[in-house]
Amino acid sequence: MKQYKNILVNALVNLGDVVLTTGAIALLKKAYPEARITMLVKPVVRQAVENNPVIDEVMVFDYKPKENSWGQMRAMAKDLKKRQFDLSISLDRKLRPALLAFLARIPERVGPSRVFGPKKSRVTWLYTRTVDIDYDLDKTLQADTYQNIVRGLTGQGAEEREEPVFARITPEAQERAKELLEKLPQAEKIIALCVKGTFPLKTWPKEYFAQVVEKLASEYKASFFVTGGPGDRTYADEVIAACPVPVANFCGETNLVELAALFKASDLLVSVDTGGGHIAAACQIPMVVMYGCTSPDRWHPINEKARVLTSREECCPCTVRTEECPSWPKPKCLWNIAPEAVLRECRELLQGGG
Repeated sequence: MKQYKNILVNALVNLGDVVLTTGAIALLKKAYPEARITMLVKPVVRQAVENNPVIDEVMVFDYKPKENSWGQMRAMAKDLKKRQFDLSISLDRKLRPALLAFLARIPERVGPSRVFGPKKSRVTWLYTRTVDIDYDLDKTLQADTYQNIVRGLTGQGAEEREEPVFARITPEAQERAKELLEKLPQAEKIIALCVKGTFPLKTWPKEYFAQVVEKLASEYKASFFVTGGPGDRTYADEVIAACPVPVANFCGETNLVELAALFKASDLLVSVDTGGGHIAAACQIPMVVMYGCTSPDRWHPINEKARVLTSREECCPCTVRTEECPSWPKPKCLWNIAPEAVLRECRELLQGGG
């Protein structure tokens, strides 16, 4: 197998995907233990991969897709060229990073034929080698697809598999988590909630979350908090208003590493399918995740303590817009996951059944 010394990994994807790609990078590191691995990411996810055991350096590419960013492209390509990478491997199959690697004259450029959707793309013309992804993406864990791209380069077998690796949790992050948790009522169990997905067809009903909180509060001496980004805070307040017990709103109050520290200190996460859930999975927290329009076959958290619930509607997984959902405003894929089913999984995990 040819050896490489200086590898660029392109992953200009969202948070959950970035966390999942780290398993592929761990596999890459295993194949080339002497290589320096640099990861190219969006600014919003950099904390997930900085100070990460399998990544030597993080480069941030800040651009807005609908704006003319040719000046940024030229500057980044110039920077990449100076670093003299001998291999670029794409985990996103996006045009910009593929073009950057081409302009930087990286001699070997590897990428997948597909990574998200069924369509092939002319982006692969910019690669020197294309890894064929020829299976049903919706029935395969996305983490495995990322690792299959690496296997296509290295020749490693399917039995060689690595789990996602999150950034190291710093003492400062632990202190911030402790500071937030001290605001909660004293309790025997700390339960985290992630109540809002990136779009409505991933967001479990507010009423259902409130019922779960009410029942868990009646059965356990528990304290609750909601996690999410700054933009989730108002929606979280609406969920909290429906809950009969105090629930703290920590949306927007942590960075990604501090969020991981919060999860590490918690006994359970009840969540919709979202990027924060993949951070929690990497922290190995017991978790229950409800899936709406997305497929748990593809997006299941990589965590033995994770329980997933889906109603397996005939129309799922789907990519329709919210208003195009035939059962909107009460999409069956979400409303058919009953609170009692979630509670059964929560009880078992809280009793040590993870």
